[in-house]
Amino acid sequence: MFKSFLPKCKRNISDKTLWLSFIAGLNLVFSYAPFSFWWISFISLTLWFVHLEKLCQKKQVNTTRLLTKHSFIFGFGWFASGISWVHVSIAEFGGMPLFASLFLMLLLCLYLALFPTLAGYLTAKIAKTQQACSKLNLWLLPSIWLLTEYLRGVVLTGFPWLSLGYGQISGPLAPLAPIIGELGITFCLLIFCVALSKLILKSHTKQAGIALLSIFIITLFSHQQTWVSPTGKTIKTALIQGNIEQSIKWQPEQQWPTMLKYLDLTRLNYDAQLIIWPESAIPAIETMSTTQEFLDMANQSAALNNATIITGILNYNFETKEYFNSLIVLGKKHHADINGDYYYGNNNRYDKNHLLPIGEFVPFGDLLRPIAPLFNLPQSSFSRGSYVQDNLQANDLNILPLICFEIAFPEQLAANFYNDSDILLTVSNDAWFGNSHGPHQHMEIARMRALEFGRPLLRSTNTGVTAVTDHLGVITKQIPQFEQAVLTTEIQLVSGQTPYSQYGRYPIWFIGFLLIFINIVHNKVQNRTSLNTL
Repeated sequence: MFKSFLPKCKRNISDKTLWLSFIAGLNLVFSYAPFSFWWISFISLTLWFVHLEKLCQKKQVNTTRLLTKHSFIFGFGWFASGISWVHVSIAEFGGMPLFASLFLMLLLCLYLALFPTLAGYLTAKIAKTQQACSKLNLWLLPSIWLLTEYLRGVVLTGFPWLSLGYGQISGPLAPLAPIIGELGITFCLLIFCVALSKLILKSHTKQAGIALLSIFIITLFSHQQTWVSPTGKTIKTALIQGNIEQSIKWQPEQQWPTMLKYLDLTRLNYDAQLIIWPESAIPAIETMSTTQEFLDMANQSAALNNATIITGILNYNFETKEYFNSLIVLGKKHHADINGDYYYGNNNRYDKNHLLPIGEFVPFGDLLRPIAPLFNLPQSSFSRGSYVQDNLQANDLNILPLICFEIAFPEQLAANFYNDSDILLTVSNDAWFGNSHGPHQHMEIARMRALEFGRPLLRSTNTGVTAVTDHLGVITKQIPQFEQAVLTTEIQLVSGQTPYSQYGRYPIWFIGFLLIFINIVHNKVQNRTSLNTL
């Protein structure tokens, strides 16, 4: 078996057509932050579709096998370049050698490539059942891609990173986000590129023209819409970036110096009404007596200065014996309060729901933990908070919080979004990923959430990217990475709801399945016409 595998592998490596698919996927990384060349996606996808169409026009080609193989290679190139930052945390903080970290990253890329592979396989398989259609019916691909991207976001807790729509946050399709969300942008991008490839090949030009015109009209319409409006109220905020090195963050002797650093930086910025500390800014368990002593001091200090502090902290529930990655509110819950409202056990808090595999919980931990330090990272035994939780109350503001990885899941944000939610808040500790493009992609995802839900967004991190975006997803202020700094700015509050915040992904699911139905019916009509002609 192994002997027969080697010649096949050698043939695939020497296959220039596969290399073209690999390069098409590889180039997609430049459409995302920090590069943000949004037009790269249009070029790479269109040329890839042209490449596939030409391959499938050859005689005696197994379309299903060809499209499945090329989709896998395309997907592998896409993720190999896009999430190359994963190995940084494995190598630097997981206690594994570079070879092992690269191997694990390779396995992750191979796994993620299965989802575009499934999209390619189903596209070819469905097209094969339609006798009168061409060998390759790429019109099916955008709708099927919706399904496989949904699966990528839920299977094994989900990893919806690098979805194609994120690369368009600064592109012409961005105004579609408040209507159909990031996934809808992905769908429109694929439809556009399929149509463009048809025009290049002078095939199905009528359908291609209709598709391109439809997307142009919808995009033009979205550019002219205003879904939310300013209330006239502003709030001054201060985001504290402590820049604590990950290697010393959890050392016991560093707890008080770290907490006092945040408090000292905060005291210099008490003219701000809302002060944000990052994820696990307090590197101690909330229930510890020394931690309670510090929290009481910070709570009273903020209240005396008419301010509110929101900070990340670790909590332990003695009754359930569970650990939580949490956010708590110190200082004033309402402006009229005389004293700070914090006390241990109060409900003005948020417990992280969507945990990061390996980093925050270890599946099959009893089996994996003895294997390598990677599976014994600090704080890798958290429990989940509730999926739906109340917004945080801070100085008369309703703040919708998400911690780190959760910002990549719009459904979770939607479940906690209300018409009176004033601000979106996400905190993180991207020090795990060093000076890679991971933190920039993370910020890009946060920008998309602000645009989809029409709310300003605050993002406070330990080492960056710490930034503020307006309700259009535009970064209004940002501080440099890997510096101890404080970002202060005025946030303009808005009111109203975007269509996406009300209806979520249902409209794009309806459109996607409708197009599949129309396509199948159209080809059945063609089949009957062909039979009648014969």
